[in-house]
Amino acid sequence: MKFSHESIEINAGLMIVLTMIAISIGGLVEIVPLFYIDETIEKVEGVRPYTPLEQKGRDIYTREGCYLCHSQMIRPFRDEDMRYGHYSLAAESQYDHPFQWGSKRTGPDLARVGEKYSNQWHVQHLKAPRSVVPESIMPNYPWLLENDLDYSDIADRMRALKVTGVPYSLTTAEYQANVEKFGKETADQLNILEAEENLLAQAQSEDFDGDRARLTEMDALVAYLQVLGTMVDFSKYDEGYFAEFR
Repeated sequence: MKFSHESIEINAGLMIVLTMIAISIGGLVEIVPLFYIDETIEKVEGVRPYTPLEQKGRDIYTREGCYLCHSQMIRPFRDEDMRYGHYSLAAESQYDHPFQWGSKRTGPDLARVGEKYSNQWHVQHLKAPRSVVPESIMPNYPWLLENDLDYSDIADRMRALKVTGVPYSLTTAEYQANVEKFGKETADQLNILEAEENLLAQAQSEDFDGDRARLTEMDALVAYLQVLGTMVDFSKYDEGYFAEFR
């Protein structure tokens, strides 16, 4: 039996059946290959969970709605590679809950903004964006320097993230597993029982907001921004290495 476009379009029942068949085929083409893939996360070194201070900064980033104007996902296109760097890996977002890929770029992508600018630049940019980027339409965030950082709930936040699979440690066995996977220095930072001490130590040593006398929300947010895109050393991998994970 031969169908014309017109005969299909005027027959609602037939249109529904054929549409469902097309959707089913498309879905199977995308889903079936996943059953033959052992891992969808690229095998790379360096990716770790956020430290307590970085996690607080990420919470502030989310609270202030930064994701509404800034994506954190570099697509595998030449123009994006030239502007932002290597395209984003699934591995880089494996500890993000929720991920910050975004869908809009009123401002530039921030996936690899870490260490691109100094701490002082970020502080000034967040306080008064147009003082460093005259054409910016970003709002001012002066209260980040004025607000003391409340970190009383950081251990609870890390416990909650642990439930989702982020390897923060509570037991000696979990700590030792992190030592083997990430190294002792990082494992110490991922210890929930010492979360507050580790947060304070990192803030004091790095002095993200330029004022060692205070611990502000600016400290935490800048700490988070400065780690974005810095965990993977792409110079260690051949150009075609990541293609096998697609």
